[in-house]
Amino acid sequence: MGKTRDAEELLARAFEDNRPRLLRVAYTMTGSLVEAEDCVQEAWLRLRGLDDPGSVRDLAAWLTTTVSRLALDVLGSARARREEYVGTWLPEPLVETRTHDPADRVTLDESVSMALLVVLERLSPAERTAFVLHDVFSVPFSEIAEVVGRSPAAVRQLASRARRQVESGRPRTPATEAEQRELVAAFMAACQEGDLPGLIALLDRDVVVRGDGGGKVATLPNAVRGAERVARLMLARARIEIPVDMLVCEVNGAPGLVVRNGDGELSVMAITTDAGRITAIDFVRNPDKLAKVPDLG
Repeated sequence: MGKTRDAEELLARAFEDNRPRLLRVAYTMTGSLVEAEDCVQEAWLRLRGLDDPGSVRDLAAWLTTTVSRLALDVLGSARARREEYVGTWLPEPLVETRTHDPADRVTLDESVSMALLVVLERLSPAERTAFVLHDVFSVPFSEIAEVVGRSPAAVRQLASRARRQVESGRPRTPATEAEQRELVAAFMAACQEGDLPGLIALLDRDVVVRGDGGGKVATLPNAVRGAERVARLMLARARIEIPVDMLVCEVNGAPGLVVRNGDGELSVMAITTDAGRITAIDFVRNPDKLAKVPDLG
C-alpha cells in the first residue's frame, strides 16, 4: 500500500513539474486558457488511467503528445464555434500586474505574443499544430507526426507554410520592452488628454484595431484601419466610456493596458508595435475571457 501511494505521489509530482509547459503548449494551440486547462487536466486523467504509468519512458514527451492531440481536437471543434461567434474572435488575454500573485501566473514562451496568436488564427489546425510544436516548443517532426497523423515530411511542409504566414504578420523591427512600455504610456496619456495629433503620431499609418465583445458587451463589429480613423475612434470611446481605472500591465508578455469604465466593465488591450509605432490594438471585452484578470489595485 505504501509503495502504491509513493508511486502516485511521484507521478503527481512529475506531472506538476510538466504542467507549466503543457499549459503553454495547449494555450498557444487553442488561444484559450480555459480550454488549455481542460486539455492538461484530461492528460492527467489519461496518465493516471494507464495500467502502468511508470512504464512511460519519456513522460514529458508522452504528456506533450497527449496534450497536443487534445488541443488539436479542440481546434477542430472550435473552428465551427468561432464561425458563429458574434463579432471578431480574439484569443483570451493573459494579464499580469505587479501585484499579481506569482503562483497564479501562466508563464509564456517569450515568442507567444497576442500578435502571434492573432496570426495563428489564420492557419489550419494542422498547420498551427506543426508550427507551435516545432518552432515554439522545439518538438521533433517525428513526434508531431504522431499528433497530426501525417508523415514527418508532410509535417515539415505544414510548418514551413505556417512559418511563411507567421513571418509576414510579425513585427519587422520589434521594440524593446522599455520602448514598448514608453509607447503604451504615451498612448494612454494621449487617450486621457484627448490629444488627437499626439495620438496619431504614435500610430502606424496602417494601424488596425480589433475588438472582441462576444455579443455580450458593445465593441467593434469589424476591424478599423488607418491612423486617423483609429485615433478618432479611441478618443471617442474614451469620451463615451470614461475610464475610471487604466493600468499599464503585461498582456501576453508585453506591455498593454487594462481599463475599467464607470459601469465596472473591463477591457484588456494588447498593443503591438513595430519600428517605433503602434501597428495593432486588440482589445478584449468579452467578460468570459476576462475572468482571470487580476485586480487593478
